[in-house]
Amino acid sequence: MRYAYSVTAALLAGGAALSFATGFPAGAQVAQNDDASINRVVPRSGAPASFADLTAQLQPAVVNISTRQRVQVANNPFAGTPFEGLFGGGQSQTREAQSLGSGFIISADGYVVTNNHVISVQGNGELESITVTMPDGEEYEAELIGKDPESDLAVLKIQSDRDFPFVEFGRSSDARVGDWIIAIGNPFGLGGTVTSGIISAVFRNTNSGGIYDRYLQTDAAINRGNSGGPMFDMQGNVIGINNAIFSPTGGSVGIGFAIPADTAAPIVEKLIAGQSIDRGYLGIQINPVTDDLASSLGLPRNRGEFVQSVVPGGAADQAGLKPGDVVVKVAGKEITPDQTLSYTVANIEPGTRVPIEIIRNGQRRNLTATVGLRPSQEELANSFANPDDEEDDGFANPGTGGEQEYIADKLGVSAIPLTPEIRRQLGVGSDTQGMVIAAVDGTSDAGQKGLRRGDIILSANYQDVSSVAELESAVRAAERDNREAVLLRVQRRGQPAIYLPIRLSRD
Repeated sequence: MRYAYSVTAALLAGGAALSFATGFPAGAQVAQNDDASINRVVPRSGAPASFADLTAQLQPAVVNISTRQRVQVANNPFAGTPFEGLFGGGQSQTREAQSLGSGFIISADGYVVTNNHVISVQGNGELESITVTMPDGEEYEAELIGKDPESDLAVLKIQSDRDFPFVEFGRSSDARVGDWIIAIGNPFGLGGTVTSGIISAVFRNTNSGGIYDRYLQTDAAINRGNSGGPMFDMQGNVIGINNAIFSPTGGSVGIGFAIPADTAAPIVEKLIAGQSIDRGYLGIQINPVTDDLASSLGLPRNRGEFVQSVVPGGAADQAGLKPGDVVVKVAGKEITPDQTLSYTVANIEPGTRVPIEIIRNGQRRNLTATVGLRPSQEELANSFANPDDEEDDGFANPGTGGEQEYIADKLGVSAIPLTPEIRRQLGVGSDTQGMVIAAVDGTSDAGQKGLRRGDIILSANYQDVSSVAELESAVRAAERDNREAVLLRVQRRGQPAIYLPIRLSRD
């Protein structure tokens, strides 16, 4: 796996509307709760003198998880290269693979929670067995009960009739930055290892995408093999499931991420019950409102999310959402980096009618949408699939002139109107109107953001542009309004049009 300066599913190794009741007894429980050896441990305020008593109480419920898989691999060393055919097709062979991770028992009859990637099969492999190892070294075979790749959660069931020590979920919403926590897991296959730290951030967005990109961040040492292990508060409740790290080295640098218990608990409950996990879906492709985007629209930063495209016939399309809209509120909830649009909608029951507040062309509007059912990951990928890019050539030099010089100076691009010949070169129809980019200054913001020769500028700040004068007018209007960027709608050959904020250069 790749670790360099990235959020890593480190084989440490992200909902639903249900939630568990509060007031769980703390610590690792046993079926006979009157056992005198099980006592509630509540450290004094401030830094605890020791984590030893709490660890002794909780560690019996934290397990190591290993899998055996059979994976088909090519026997031809040149497989996948241009030389493959020269040396024969070769026979594929089967080899055994293993994965290691952590988990924790949540019931006396042996249900275990872990990360989905801990038990995931590599490529076209086949999962042969799952082994759960207790802290005392006793091993049990386990059955996969259910998994949810989108949240990276899985539930196992230990194959045994004995009663097991177990822990329970707490409320991650009660966690505060600075609270003490401990993490127990199986880093690098070393067995039960305990680390301590504090909550560094709550609802941390890592920009890794997905509807569950909101984590508890901790400075406790989290490493490969900690995946699926529990993060405990000082009352012995599981408030997070260790999931990923940010690391330039592959090891812990004090930035670990855990799936919040409030996210995990209802999903785990449904997996145990064998219920489907239905999530809400609008059918839009979105971007956060960045500084440049906010400046181009004259909007406050960190509020709302920008609609890049809309799935035809989807819930958003039927509600009247359009590319270029900014969604600022759904079902009465403000859309912010901590409360993202994807997370908010995913937690709404499909079929529910919800109010949506948007900003369109600077005006606030209210729409109503009937939330749809979120498709699978594969179906989502196909919804927004883009064909391969193709390079184009043959555009005339735009020449010089006051308007062109002004646009090139402010936007870092030279653009010319679409002609029938250029439309044929770009493969666009006669109904496409806009300005085609003939040259880009690589040092400009436009160049840094990937604009290139052959891209078509369809609009600037929501105004259609089909001449140099119209593009210049939009840029001058932005300057008069003291905006630092212009919002361009750009189409690249074979791809859907997108909105891109381009910073204006200043004299």
